[in-house]
Amino acid sequence: MALQLLGRSKSVTKRSSKYLEEALYRRLFKDGSSEVSVRQQLNQFLKSRKRVYKWEVDDTLKKLRERNLYCSALKLSETMAKRGMNKTVSDQAIHLDLIAKTTGIPAAENYFVNRPESSKNHLCYGALLNCYCKELMTEEAEALMEKMKELNLPLSSMPYNSLMTLYEKIGQPEKVPAIIQEMKASNVVLDSFSYNVWMRALAAVNDVSGVERVVDEIKRDGRVVSDWTTYSNLASIYADARLFEKAESALKELEKQNAQRDHSAFQFLITLYGRIGNLLEVYRIWRSLRLAFPKTPNVSYLNMIQVLVNLKDLPGAEKCFREWESRCSTYDIRVANTLIGAYAKDGLLEKAEELKEHARRRGAKPNVKTWEIFLDYYLRNGDFKSAVDCVANAISAGRGDGEKWIPPTDVVGSLMQNFEQEKDVDGAEGFLELQKKVVDTLEVEVFESLIRTYAAAGRTSPVMRRRLKMEDLEVSEASKKLLEAICVD
Repeated sequence: MALQLLGRSKSVTKRSSKYLEEALYRRLFKDGSSEVSVRQQLNQFLKSRKRVYKWEVDDTLKKLRERNLYCSALKLSETMAKRGMNKTVSDQAIHLDLIAKTTGIPAAENYFVNRPESSKNHLCYGALLNCYCKELMTEEAEALMEKMKELNLPLSSMPYNSLMTLYEKIGQPEKVPAIIQEMKASNVVLDSFSYNVWMRALAAVNDVSGVERVVDEIKRDGRVVSDWTTYSNLASIYADARLFEKAESALKELEKQNAQRDHSAFQFLITLYGRIGNLLEVYRIWRSLRLAFPKTPNVSYLNMIQVLVNLKDLPGAEKCFREWESRCSTYDIRVANTLIGAYAKDGLLEKAEELKEHARRRGAKPNVKTWEIFLDYYLRNGDFKSAVDCVANAISAGRGDGEKWIPPTDVVGSLMQNFEQEKDVDGAEGFLELQKKVVDTLEVEVFESLIRTYAAAGRTSPVMRRRLKMEDLEVSEASKKLLEAICVD
C-alpha cells in the first residue's frame, strides 16, 4: 500500500498506471451515493487491484460514514488492511465503530478484546464507549467509563459527551449537570457539543432560564467559540417553549454565525422558521440557500416542501416540487412522498395516486413510506380491502436498509377487528399469511381475533387447537370456550 509522503501534494493528476486513475472517493460516488451504486463501484475497484494512497482511503471512509454507508466502509477498511495498509490507533477505533454498526456490539467487543494492549488507548476505549451509548447500554457504558478513569486515560470531552447523550436519550436529563460539573472539576474543556447537550438537558426539565445562563457562560468562556449549532439549539428550545420572539432573535444570531454558508445551517433555519410559523422568513432563507447552492441537493427540496406542507402552503409546496422535478438528476421517492402525504392528508386521493404513478414512470418505485401513507388514508376512511393491499405492498417493498417491514400492532388490530365485524374468515386467514412473511410467531391477540372471526361466521376448523400448539400460544378463557364450537371434526 502506497502511503502519502509528508509534505507531498495530494494531487491525483500525475499518477502512474499502477494507481487508480482518479481519487478513490470520486470513483465510488461517480454514479451517485446510493448504497447499490457505491457497492458496485467498490467491488470494481477491489477487483482491479489498483493501488491508492492512504489519505484517499481515510477520506473515502469518512465520506462513506457521513452517508451511513457502513457496510461499504467496513469492506474497504478490511480489504485495505489485508493489502498491507498500516492502521493507526485512530483507524482501529473507526474500524471498531464500523463493526458495531454493521455486525453488532458483540463483534465489536471481540475486536476490542483481540487488540494488542498497546492499541487500547483512549481512542479505542472511547469508540467502544460510544457504541454502548448509541445502543443505550447504560450499565456497560457507565462501567467502561469508570474503567477508563481507573486506567488514568487522558479523557477529552468526547466520552463525557457520549455519556450525556445517552442520558438524554433514555430520559434521564437530570444526570447531565453532574457530568458537566465533573468535567469542570477534572479540567476537561467543554466543547460546543458539551454545551449544547447541557442546554437540551436543562430544557428537558423546563429550565429555560438555566439554558440562557449556559449561553451566557459560552460567551464568557474564551476557550470555546460558539457556532451556529448553539443558536439553532437555543431557537429550538424557545420554539418548544412557544417563546417565538426569543426564537426569532436566536435565529437572527444563527444567520450571523453562518458566515461560511453551511448547508445544514440553512436547513435548520428553514425548519425552525417553519416551526414558529414565519412563512416569509422560510421563503427568504430558501432564496439564500438557492443562491449559495445553485445545484441544490434533493434533501434541501425535501426539507423545504415538508416545511411548506406543515405550514398549509400546498400551492407553494407544489411549485417547489415542480422546480425540483425539472432539475433533479435522480428522482427521489422521498421528495414525492412528502407531497403524496399532503394530498392524502387533505383527502385528495386521486392526486396522491396520480403522483405515485408519475413517480413510478420517472423510475422511483414506491417505498415503504409511500405505502404507509396510503395505508393510513385507507384505514381512516374505512377502506380495509385497500389497506390490506397496502400492507402487502409494504411487506414486498421492504425497508431501504434491507430490513423487513412489519405492520404495526395498531394496524394489525384494526384490520383483524374489521375481519371480525365482517365475519370474513378468508380475509383474516389471508392477512395472517401476509404477516408470516415477516414475523416468525404471531401474537396471541391475533389468533384470539381469528377464533372470534370463525365463531362469528359460524365456520369450523378442526386444526385450530393444533395451530395454537404449534405457535406455543395460550389463549384466554373466553377464546377457549369459542374453540369448543369451532374445533369439531
